[in-house]
Amino acid sequence: MDFLYNKKNIPAKIATVEYDPNRSGFIGVAVYKDGEKRYVLLPKGMTVGSTFIVSENAPIELGNRLPLKNIPSGTFVYNIEIKPEAGAKMVRSAGAFAQIVAQNDGYTQLKMPSTEIRRVQDLAWATIGEVSNDEHKLVKYGKAGRSRWRGIKPTVRGTAMNPVDHPHGGGEGRQGIGLRRGPKTRHGKQAYGVRTRTPKKYSNDNVITRRKNGTR
Repeated sequence: MDFLYNKKNIPAKIATVEYDPNRSGFIGVAVYKDGEKRYVLLPKGMTVGSTFIVSENAPIELGNRLPLKNIPSGTFVYNIEIKPEAGAKMVRSAGAFAQIVAQNDGYTQLKMPSTEIRRVQDLAWATIGEVSNDEHKLVKYGKAGRSRWRGIKPTVRGTAMNPVDHPHGGGEGRQGIGLRRGPKTRHGKQAYGVRTRTPKKYSNDNVITRRKNGTR
């Protein structure tokens, strides 16, 4: 997969649209005008025969890639770099997109899929559009075995356990969590709606507005 997009100012055409078991969005083979082929993550609406270009002066059209400073506010983007020329790191899963909110002092403010608003250097690159296969989240597994194939084991409710195994355990019949301040994990830590972001995380300075818990 090409996330660097370092072939600039060379038009490319999409030759295939394919399923990739390692990611939720569709991928495709991009054939550049000089003959080189690379796999790229496709945006919603791009089909076989569609074209795109990676250029600072590219038009604001689906699939084109250009620096954030050259993209107007309100535009949907994906495959966003955290640092210039470091390759796409953010907004890469099916149906995801970020919206450009503002340009200010060498930074671009982005509203992320999590509702968080964060700033990124405006020299970083992004692709116009939203990631393909937005119906991925509607897939029904149909049976427990299909979850097991994915390595997901059954989850036991805390209220179904004994008091020795979980803070919610014990009692006669079904009941709430009692007089506790709120729901707990099996280790006694607070859960659901509690902020868990590391206080000294390197990117804290770039977060303008924290995400709203439980919202997408």
